[in-house]
Amino acid sequence: MQVRIARQTGRLDEVVAFYEGLGLPRIGGFEDHDGFTGVMLAVPGTAAHLELVTGGAHEPPAPHPESLLVLYLGSRAEVERLSAGLEPVPSANPYWDRCGVTVADPDGFRVVLCEDTWQTEEGL
Repeated sequence: MQVRIARQTGRLDEVVAFYEGLGLPRIGGFEDHDGFTGVMLAVPGTAAHLELVTGGAHEPPAPHPESLLVLYLGSRAEVERLSAGLEPVPSANPYWDRCGVTVADPDGFRVVLCEDTWQTEEGL
């Protein structure tokens, strides 16, 4: 199975630049495909992608404090490197404040930069 998480935005260029700054490289995109334009970003160390799109008939979704993208970075140094210059926001769940830093993308969606690693029972 492969995973792509897609989210609409009204600020495509700003949001893409934010996630590229967090180390998610651009791996593809499309222009005016059935009224949508988008960019795909890889989530390093996984086979998952983040797709950010603009266009269509619906307004972009509103952020919620508990809708999180959690990036497990494996060290406090990496959290500090990637969060440098970004304004932290308090997490709704205090657990995330103990293991890392929560920041908001230009749309207000929260991203947790976690110093821990995460593995499944299979070691993935």
